[in-house]
Amino acid sequence: MAEALAATGVNRASIGVQSFDPDVQKAINRIQSKVQTAAAVENLRRHGVGHINFDLIFGLPKQTVQSCIQTAMAAVAMRPNRFAVFGYAHIPSVIKNQRLIEQAGLPDGDVRAEQAAAVAETLVGAGYREIGLDHFALPDDELALAQKTGRLRRNSLGYSADTCKTVIGFGASAVGRVGEGYVQNEVTRDSYARHIASGRLATSKGHRLTDDDRVRAAIIERLMCDLEADVPTICAAHEIEPARFLDSVERLVTLAEEGIVDVENGFIRVRPEHRFVVRAVAAAFDAFLANR
Repeated sequence: MAEALAATGVNRASIGVQSFDPDVQKAINRIQSKVQTAAAVENLRRHGVGHINFDLIFGLPKQTVQSCIQTAMAAVAMRPNRFAVFGYAHIPSVIKNQRLIEQAGLPDGDVRAEQAAAVAETLVGAGYREIGLDHFALPDDELALAQKTGRLRRNSLGYSADTCKTVIGFGASAVGRVGEGYVQNEVTRDSYARHIASGRLATSKGHRLTDDDRVRAAIIERLMCDLEADVPTICAAHEIEPARFLDSVERLVTLAEEGIVDVENGFIRVRPEHRFVVRAVAAAFDAFLANR
């Protein structure tokens, strides 16, 4: 597979490591040793797929702070270019195979926060740069360079250095963005396959962006990418009065009072020690979330 990927021009691969702890792997039914992972990385690099991403997950059953650190250290030894570090989301009503995982064995919120902080500290200590909320990259990686120059972007799959305004999603449930808004493909694989086999687009739904949507999206993206947003400047670029976004966001006042953000003349900055709750700051500008 590595040879075939390289032959078709693929130059980056993402490997789902999740955890190297044998007890955790057994609990989630995902047995994948360090030796197997290292062999996959070596094989990809040998065939010219030189950019490697690792996915790590915290909050898994039987996971501890120490096992998170050990997994991060083992992963660092393989020197991937990037890490994406996500919290496990237990939603058995949606993801049926999660019903095999006992919720009682999952770490609570405080432990999850400790695990996330421990992984971040380990990766930063190994020379990786923190990228937004949940990514880490080596200093010479495109993500780190994009963050340094203010060009970092975020889409439905995470952070990106690609400044293209059009993202086309391939495959079941994939989300794409075009000039006028968002589109999503059929969620189930069978339905997606039927549409494609019959020569039709597999798009199942979409959302046309309003001017208000575009401004909110721009503010949210800068918060998620830079941990700060210049609301007046963003609004000026869209020829919209910033007061309608700043004066009506009560949650922003609460976040400032709690010491999570600093707000001065419409410039919002998330304090570095609170980067893990940047979603809560971004959510203050989400009109759809507020209406739920």
